[in-house]
Formats: sequence, C-alpha cells, structure tokens
Amino acid sequence: MTASKTPANSGGFCAACGAALSAGAKFCHRCGTPAGEGAGPTRPGNAASGGAAPGSAASVLPWGVAFVALLALVAMFAGRNFGAAKGSGIDGSSNSLPTQAVDGPAMGGAGAGPAPNIGDLSPSERANRLYQRMMTYVQDGKVDSVAFFAPMAMASHEMLESPTADERYHHGRIAEVTGNAAVTRAQADTILKASPDDLLGLLLAARGARMDNDTKAAAGFDKRLLDALQVQLASERPDYQMHRGEIDRAVEEARRK
Repeated sequence: MTASKTPANSGGFCAACGAALSAGAKFCHRCGTPAGEGAGPTRPGNAASGGAAPGSAASVLPWGVAFVALLALVAMFAGRNFGAAKGSGIDGSSNSLPTQAVDGPAMGGAGAGPAPNIGDLSPSERANRLYQRMMTYVQDGKVDSVAFFAPMAMASHEMLESPTADERYHHGRIAEVTGNAAVTRAQADTILKASPDDLLGLLLAARGARMDNDTKAAAGFDKRLLDALQVQLASERPDYQMHRGEIDRAVEEARRK
C-alpha cells in the first residue's frame, strides 16, 4: 500500500500498538501501521471499543517488548568485546543489506571507549547508541549482527515519548536497513508533517517509496529534495551536518533519476 492510497486519518489511536494518531496522519508514527486499519476514537484495549481485553497478548505485548529490550541493552553494554563479534559479510549472502547512504566515521565505532553504565543513559542516549551500532554493522557488512540488534534498536526508538526529527530519522533508517518499508515511510511522513522541506524526511520518504516500488511517489520526493536543498542547507542544522554524507548521496541519486 502506498502513502497516496492510505485513507486520511482524523485522529484517534493506532489499532496495532495503541499510539495516539495526529489528525491527517497516514501511518502510525510508532509501528508503521497504515491509519484506518481498525483504528478508532478510543485506544485499543478498551473493552468498549472491542479492543484487546486486559491480560490478552495484545495488551501484554508493549511490556514484553520493553522487557526484552532492557535485557538486550544490558547484554549489549556488558563488555566491549561483545560488539566486536564477527557477523556474516554482505557479499555472497542471501540476506544482503542496503549499503547506500551509510555515514562514515561520524557514526562512531560500535566498541569504542569503555562500556557505559546502562543506568546512566537516558532513553534517548540508549536509542542513539543502538542506532550508531546498527549503522556501524551495516557499514561493516555484518548481517548477523544487524539482525540480532534490530529488534532492540527498533524497540528503543518506539519507547521514546517525544522523539526529535533526528531520532525519527534514525528510527526510519533502522527500519530501512531491515526491510521494513511501513515504518520507514511512517517516520518520514511524521517528519514531513511537521516540516515539509526537511531534507532527512524527504530522502527517507523517497527510500521508503522505492522499497514499495512506488516510483511515482519516490520521484516526487526527489524533486522536493532538490528544490529545498539550498535553503535547508543554509540553515546549518546540526542533524544536517551529522548526516551530510547521506544527504549528498541522496541528492546525487535524485539528480540521476
């Protein structure tokens, strides 16, 4: 299903995960479920809305995700050598990863520096470190490591209460490299709803569209990216500087289309 075919939403909650939906949202910003697929004016889980009853699998799922993510994060920070475990290479693998638009040294090494105390990290810091780790593994071609860390990286971003545009971009990138087009497009849609000319939102939207083979939508996002480029770069936003390599590659790709 492409973004253009998704019915407009007038608010309410996502039927899949219970996240609040803003008016006009095409996707759930948290799990990527298209708006309108069972969404109603009341939060799923409410007996009056016909949602999951207390104690059901649906109502327990968010707590289970949080618990698994916490255990995984503890394991991740247990020692520096854990992150250096050898993963399967991309070349010759049937589970190949997309390698375009991966930032270089600015992403940070997966095992650099002493392991931090997990209790000292904020939810945002945990999510950011997992994003950096994921992108490092993608860059190194470690398919097994990407697959192992993907669930906790996604969960860490889903649990952010008020994610910034940059954190939404990180969430969308993690979804992209793991083949989840719905979440990629959902995060892009939410970024662009707040800032229609956001370069990171536009390049993420174009990639999500291409993942769904929606070439018309991708071309539209490419054009918007090129039209907004100079004005947006002049703002010298820190997240643009951090992801400048990805922006430049997206611009080059858009100009070739």
